[in-house]
Amino acid sequence: MSLRIYGNRLLKTLPGLDTRPTTGKVREAVFNIWQGTIAGCRWLDLCVGSGAMGAEALCRGAARVVGIEQFPKACAIAQENWQRVAQPEQRFQILRGDVVKRLPSLAGQQFDRIYFDPPYDSNLYEPVLRAIVAYGLLAPQGEIAAEHRPGSLLVPIPGLVCCREKTYGNTAVTFFQGDRSETAIEISEALVH
Repeated sequence: MSLRIYGNRLLKTLPGLDTRPTTGKVREAVFNIWQGTIAGCRWLDLCVGSGAMGAEALCRGAARVVGIEQFPKACAIAQENWQRVAQPEQRFQILRGDVVKRLPSLAGQQFDRIYFDPPYDSNLYEPVLRAIVAYGLLAPQGEIAAEHRPGSLLVPIPGLVCCREKTYGNTAVTFFQGDRSETAIEISEALVH
């Protein structure tokens, strides 16, 4: 099976329901919201699946794309998809493993755009969002988009503020920015130490 992304490019996907590619409607909506901020950005793709979101970011000019995925077959497909669309000056990397356990390895790096699409029934939302804050992975003007089931509330995380939520059929996407208030900075620093 394959899917189409920006520029009418074809990507491979995994058979079956082990991964659930972000629909074209949701991908287009997210990139429309982030229009004008992708070229040259540092993109972090969490729970990569087939790599469609990271591939889309590469097609739209992201300078660097890093992804985390636990399933080996999905890692191989995402790697192949990203190789297919990346330009020579663009950098990309797939880290295999549990997303919560792999995030600490990115400490000291910052990302302008973070896309997080875990299995909806997982218990990953809170620990992953907390880790993003604790390890300082979100750039000062950066944003996170977390895909989830409509009507499911994402737990407020100290250091993040919700800036918008959009629903597209059976998918909702909540966008977060870093909370730059003095109290939030103190909480974030305390989490790291």
